Amino acid sequence: MTVFRHITPCSLVELYRRFRGDFSPDDGGSKMFGVRHLQIMLMFLCLAVGYSLRVNLSVAIVAMMDRNGTGVDFPEYNWDPTVKANILTSFFWGYVITQIPAGQLAQRFGPKILLTGSLFTCSVFTVLTPLAAEIGDWGLVCGARVIQGLAQGFIYPSVHTLLSSWAPIEERGRFATYVYAGGQIGTIIAMPICGALASSAIGWPSIFYIFGALGICWVLLWMFLGADSPGTHRFISKAEQLYIETNLGCKVSTDTKRQTPWLEICTSLPLWAVVIAHCGQNWGFWTLLTEMPSYMNSILKFDLQSNGLLSALPYLVMWLMSFVFSWVSDFLNTRHIISLGTSRKVFNSIGHWIPGLALIGLTLSNTTDSTAAVALLTLAVGVNSAVYVGFQLNHIDLSPNYAGTMMGITNCISNIMSIIAPLLVGFIVTDEENETQWHTVFYIASGVYFGGNLFFVLFGKAEIQSWNEPDSPRDIEVTENNAMKKTQATETL
Repeated sequence: MTVFRHITPCSLVELYRRFRGDFSPDDGGSKMFGVRHLQIMLMFLCLAVGYSLRVNLSVAIVAMMDRNGTGVDFPEYNWDPTVKANILTSFFWGYVITQIPAGQLAQRFGPKILLTGSLFTCSVFTVLTPLAAEIGDWGLVCGARVIQGLAQGFIYPSVHTLLSSWAPIEERGRFATYVYAGGQIGTIIAMPICGALASSAIGWPSIFYIFGALGICWVLLWMFLGADSPGTHRFISKAEQLYIETNLGCKVSTDTKRQTPWLEICTSLPLWAVVIAHCGQNWGFWTLLTEMPSYMNSILKFDLQSNGLLSALPYLVMWLMSFVFSWVSDFLNTRHIISLGTSRKVFNSIGHWIPGLALIGLTLSNTTDSTAAVALLTLAVGVNSAVYVGFQLNHIDLSPNYAGTMMGITNCISNIMSIIAPLLVGFIVTDEENETQWHTVFYIASGVYFGGNLFFVLFGKAEIQSWNEPDSPRDIEVTENNAMKKTQATETL
C-alpha cells in the first residue's frame, strides 16, 4: 500500500502526458515515448506483416510440391523447377510496376491511404491463394502473386515518405533501422510458423489463411492510429509536433501539387549509385530468401519443420545485428567521428562485401558439415543488415522532399533483379541435389554483391541535393514558418 500513497492525480496526468508525448521544452521532445514512436512501431508492424505475406510461399511451396515431406494429406502439385521459379518470382512481376507511381501518389494523396489499400489487397489475395491453386493450378497462383506484388509495390515508397516526415534527423538512423527491421521479424516469424503449419493437421493452406488474417488486423489498427505527418495526427501534442517539424534537417514541402524535378533526379550520379547498390542488395538478398529452404531441403537434408526454423535463423541474426549497426552508426555520426557519407559507405561495405565472402566460403565448405553451412548462411544474411544505415537511408540524405519518389525509382529497377535472380537459379539448378550447380548460384550472388557496393563507394554521396529545395510560394511560406518555430523553441530553452 505504501506504493499507492505516492500516486496522485498530478502524477497520473504526468504519466498520461508522457505517453502522449507532451514534452517540456527543456528535454527537446526527444526523451519520451511520443506519437512519432507509435508511427515507427506501426511502420515496423507493416513491414513485418508485409514480409510474412511475401515469404510464406517460399516454405509453403515445399509442402505443396511434397506431400510426403509433411505427412499430411493435402493437395500436392507436380511442378518442375522452372514452374517453381516462375511462381516464386511472380510476386515481383507486379511489384516493380507500381514502385514509381507509388512515390508520386504518396506525394500527391499521402502515404496513409496507400498503405491501407496495399496491405488489405495483399492480405485478401493471400487468403485466396489455396483456392487459386485448386481451380487454376500454377497459372492462377502466379496471377494471385502478381496482384499481391502490385499491392506491395506501394509499401516502401510510402514508408520512406512517412519517415521523411516523422523522423527528426538525430533519430533518423535508429528509426529507419527499427522500421526496416520489421522485414526480418516478419521473415523470422513466418518461416518457422509456416513449417509448423505445413506439418500440422491443418496443413499448408492454413499458412495463407492465418497470415492473410494478420494483414487485415494491421489495416484496422493503421486506419485508426496512423497519419501522413505530425500536422495531420489527431492525438499528437503541440510540443512534439514542434520538435519534429523543426528538426527534420531541411525545408519541408507540403505542396502536394509541386513539380517533381525528374531530369535532375534521373541524371543524378549519387542516385544511380544508390540504384546499383540496391540492385546488388536485391540480387543477393532474394536469391537467399527464396532459395534457402530448397537448398536446406535438397543439399543439407533438413526436414520441413527443421528447414523452417533454420531458414529463419539468419533473419533473426539480421534483425539483432541491425540494432548494433544503427547504434554504432548514430554514435559515429552524432559525434562527428566520420562524415555521414563515409558512414553510409562503410556500413554498406560491411553489409555487402562480408556476405559476398561468406557465400564464397559456403562453396568451399563441406556440405556434410551442415553446421558450418548454416553458420556461413547466417553470416551472409545477418551482416547484410548493415545496409539499413548504408544505401537504404541515402534517399532521405539526398532529398527528403522526394525520398518516396526516389525509393520508388530504385526499388523498381532493383526488383528486376528480384525477378531475374530466382529465374536464373531455376535455369542453373536443374537438379536440386547437384551441389556444383548451387555453387554457381553462390558465386554469381557474391560477384553482384562486390560489384554493386564498389560503385556505391566510388560515386555515392550523402549531401542534400540542390533540386530538393522547394520553390513554390506555399513551400517558402512553410519554410519561413518552421524557421520561426525553431527560433521560438530556442528562445524558450
